[in-house]
Amino acid sequence: MPKILKATVLTLAMLLAAAGAAAGPPEDKPAPPPPMKIKVGDIAPDFTLLAFDGKELKKVSLHDYRGKKNVALAFYVFAFTNG
Repeated sequence: MPKILKATVLTLAMLLAAAGAAAGPPEDKPAPPPPMKIKVGDIAPDFTLLAFDGKELKKVSLHDYRGKKNVALAFYVFAFTNG
């Protein structure tokens, strides 16, 4: 490799390193809000989930059913998985 090419590559590497150092540390992201604390007997907070009815995905919200029907929400941690 000729000397001029080595010097150019070395200079470019130093410039890139200096530019990265000048940028400073990455900005701190705001902390996520703490998880909600729900106790037995509390009214469930509103939420929206995707539901698959066999044909298409639909958005389903708790507020669509509040005061109209009872809603049961079940979690199947390993449903349809090999885990």
